[in-house]
This record gives sequence, C-alpha cells and structure tokens, in this order.
Amino acid sequence: MTELLFLKDSYMKQFDAKVIKAEGKEIILDKTAFYPQGGGQPSDTGVIVCEGKEYKVLQVRKKEGEAVHEVDSEGIKEGEAVTGMIDWTRRHKLMRGHTACHLLSYVVNKETGALITGNQIGEERCRIDFDLENFDREQIKSFEEKTNELIKSGAEVTIRELPREEAFKIPTIVKLKNVLPPSVEMIRVVSIEGLDEQACGGTHVKDIKEIGRIEIIKAENKGKNNRRIYFTLKD
Repeated sequence: MTELLFLKDSYMKQFDAKVIKAEGKEIILDKTAFYPQGGGQPSDTGVIVCEGKEYKVLQVRKKEGEAVHEVDSEGIKEGEAVTGMIDWTRRHKLMRGHTACHLLSYVVNKETGALITGNQIGEERCRIDFDLENFDREQIKSFEEKTNELIKSGAEVTIRELPREEAFKIPTIVKLKNVLPPSVEMIRVVSIEGLDEQACGGTHVKDIKEIGRIEIIKAENKGKNNRRIYFTLKD
C-alpha cells in the first residue's frame, strides 16, 4: 500500500519516493504527499521529477489501497527514484477551504442541530449540504458572522487516530449523517481546539486563523430537508 504522507503532515511540499508500478501515464509510488481525490476534496496537482525530467501530475485517485498518479506523459519506469512536488498555492487554498467547511458546519450544527449530508471543496468556492428543513437570510448571515468571529479569535487544529469505538464516543463525530463504514477500524479525528472534532481524511491548516475569512455567496434548497450553502474564501 502507498504510504500517505499528508495524513501526518499537510504542510509537506516535496518528498522522495520509489516507483512501485508504472503503466503508461499511471504511476504508483511507495509513498506520496499528493492527496488523492476523496471526501469532497479534489486531488493535488504538481510535478514528479524523474531522471531530471518533470512530469506534470494531472490528478491522483485511490485504487485498491494505492494512490494512482496520472501524469502528462509516459517515461517513468518501475523501480526508479523520483521526487514529488506539490502545487502548494492550490493545496493551501484547499486546506483553508476544508478547515472552513468544518468550522461552518460546527456553527450551523450548534445553531440548528443540522447534520451534514455532503460537501465539495474547491479553489474558487466550497459548498456544504445540511439536513435542514429551512433557513432564512438572517440565519445565513449569522452563520457567516459567527464563523468569521471564531476564525479571527484563532484555534489550533490537531489530528490524531483513535480506535473506532473510542472515536464514536465523541459527540461531534456523529454529525455526519452517513457514518463511516464498519470496515474502518481506526478513525482519523481532526480537532479544532475547544470547538469541534470530526472524522476526516483530508488536509487542514494548523490554526483556523489561516482560513482568513469566509463569505457565503449563495444558499439554495436541494430537495426536501436538504439545504446547500456556498462560500468563498477571503484573505
């Protein structure tokens, strides 16, 4: 299995690895800092350098416990040593957006009790879906203001792994409407100090101050008891 370096260090921008499988433009490494698409977070992009040549990493996806890197041209061979470099500007924006999703969902859940039914993180905007009967403009504005107040105050973001049974004793872990499948024995828990704890496999900032500020740009109904909020990040 590919060792996923980002799980322990979201700030790793460069790493050395060995190619364990290469089929055309699809490369599998023994370890990687590239995030493979999943959990509403897009994959990282960047470059893999092999024998002095740069290969653009177009996307990364999970496949049978491995992280498959799709590069822009063939030439990388099994057994070769490579260096991977993350597109850091893009990664950091996605980190900020992902942590902002956690914080906004914390605020909405605290105010309304709503559970999260889905999310999508993007460079330009992010969205979160909630199991909520209704909301109004004043509520939405208050969600934004309360989230930004928390960001301004700052709070440390930490990550740890817990056995499933222990993790699900944490009340906020069950905010997700569809809980993790029984096959997952160890739960990666992302904690915002004094505020929120969620099961999550994504990348996050070290302190919520790094988020900057959020601006809710749209809210809409997506069916019975399903409300969607879109927001963007402001520096």
